[in-house]
Parts: sequence; C-alpha cells; structure tokens
Amino acid sequence: MLHRWGGMTLLARETTPSAIVRYLDQYVVGQEEAKKVLAVAVYSHYRKIATFQKERGSIAKSNILLVGPSGTGKTLLCDTLSRMLGVPFVTADATSLAQTKYVNEEIEAVLQRLLDKADGSVDQAQHGIIFIDEIDKLKATNTSARAISGESVQHALLKIMEGAPVKLKNERYIDTSNILFICGGAFVGLENIMAKTHGFGFIATSGDDNQNILDRLNKRVKPTDLFEFGLIPEFTGRLPVIANLHPLSKAMLVSIMSLPKNSIYRQYIEIFRGEGVELRISQRVFEQIAEIAIEYKTGARSLRGIFEELITPILYVVPDDRGIGRVEIRSLFEDARLVRRD
Repeated sequence: MLHRWGGMTLLARETTPSAIVRYLDQYVVGQEEAKKVLAVAVYSHYRKIATFQKERGSIAKSNILLVGPSGTGKTLLCDTLSRMLGVPFVTADATSLAQTKYVNEEIEAVLQRLLDKADGSVDQAQHGIIFIDEIDKLKATNTSARAISGESVQHALLKIMEGAPVKLKNERYIDTSNILFICGGAFVGLENIMAKTHGFGFIATSGDDNQNILDRLNKRVKPTDLFEFGLIPEFTGRLPVIANLHPLSKAMLVSIMSLPKNSIYRQYIEIFRGEGVELRISQRVFEQIAEIAIEYKTGARSLRGIFEELITPILYVVPDDRGIGRVEIRSLFEDARLVRRD
C-alpha cells in the first residue's frame, strides 16, 4: 500500500509485484498472466513517482490497456488493486464520453469524482487510479459520425493521460501526472487483425533461443494492431503496457461464485448465519448457473443476478420462520430443502 513519508508518497517496501498478485488471487479467479503484467506495471508506476519526487525529474507514465471480453474481470482487477494500495478509484465509460458534445466537461467530472473519493484531498486524488471502460468503442473510421466523435474523445483524453493540471468547477486544480490510467475493452475483431500481422518468421533463431519468448512476442498485441483496429497512434502511445484477459471457462465461473474472499456464496452464508440458519449449496448448482452464464455470453457479469434469483424466494421465507435450521439447494431446477431444527 501507499504511505506518506517526509512529504513524499511511497509504495510500502512489502508491496512487491508478487505480493500484489497474491492479494489479487484472493479476489479474482484466473487471469494469471494479466495479473502479473498489471502488478509489475502498478509497482513500476508508484516506484517512478517516488523517484520523481526525490530527484525532481520527469517520468514516462506507463498507463495500461486491458484487452478482453466483457465480464472477464477488468473492472474487478482495477478495483481490487485500488483497495490494496489504499488509493481512490473511479470508473468512466468511454461510450458515454463519446455521446456528449462537452467531452472536456465530462472528463473534468470524472476527475471531480476522483477528488470526492479522496474526501477532497487533492494529494490523494493525484495518486489515484481511473479506469476507462469500453475504450474500443472509440475506434476511428470514416464510416460513422459516432466513430469520428470517438476519435475526438481519444484526442481529449491524450493530455490528461500524459499528465496535465486540470481546472475543476470549484476553481481547484488537479494534476494528472501521477494518476494511473487503465483503459479496457473487448476489442472484438482484434484477434483477426493479429492473425494477419503476427509471426516473427523473419527472426533468425537457433537451438539456443528461447521459444517461449518468441511465442510470447507472437501473442502480444502490437501498437500497429491497435492502429488498424481504429485507435489513433498518439492515443495508443499513452498505453504502453498491454495485458490480455481470456474468456472465462465453466470451471472458472464456478470458482468465482464460491472461492474468493468476497464471493457471493460466502456473502450469503454469512447472511443466513446471521439468521441462525446454515446454507448449503451443492456443486451442481454452481455448475448449472455457470452454464446459463455461458449461454448469456456475459462472462461473470450475470452470475450474481442468477444466484440472487435463486436465493430470493428462500430468503423471503427464512427470517420469519425461526424453526428452519438449514437450507439445502441441490439443483437450480428443484425447490430448496428447508430442514427444521431438532
């Protein structure tokens, strides 16, 4: 986490990239490679800030781009990171920015929300994290007025992502130089672009070369891929760190509901326990919910809604019946078994 010492904002010595990953593992299922990339980028970002404060030199900001389907954990990763570091965190929707004539005012509003999250402390806000989702919807093409608007949003974001003092409505200024910007998007169709442009066949290799490194280079999203997709070169240049998130498997969706510290199953176990009732849900139920979520094609986003729909009629009855000692749910398509106390 971050702390203040001698007027400087420093990253705690124990907050190493591996420690960040271990913390993320408690709340985010899977995405191991993305966690490592994110952890190293965040560690480097706040270490650079400390160096800048000591030496009064300029730093190159390493903002981050998260590429992955909807519901794979992009927002959750950023939110969990901010909680670990103890820094203010806000999200913004790129499509909303593209739908307004007053883009700069909307951007100022995002910074104002960050300041509000920091309880009005400009210093804390200036070390916060801003996550801009659906950045892929800002793609620039010559076929749509909305896409041209998206390109203008990219230009509007350039300055604050690089770092600049921004005047808010209350006449206060917030400097974005040390704010970490993380952008995310599904980038549907990017894989087709990568399939055409990737392959380092022109590199002479020998038996001593590490094939794993070459494979990793081939899988990496290149700036030219993002240019072809529709992001302008200047904007892509503000996002030098790129992490890929992969679609969630059925097993991962099952784990998301029950394993993390704040999983929905653990939350409801505690709620029922508060009523003096034990809640038991079989593995098959989680598998059935995961199968429905896969059909919805929304990743983990629909898990909570399906789970709560299952729990709602049960939790409606339980608080009024003190004779119930245990609730057993064996299938999503069967009534729950309400076991009475002895």
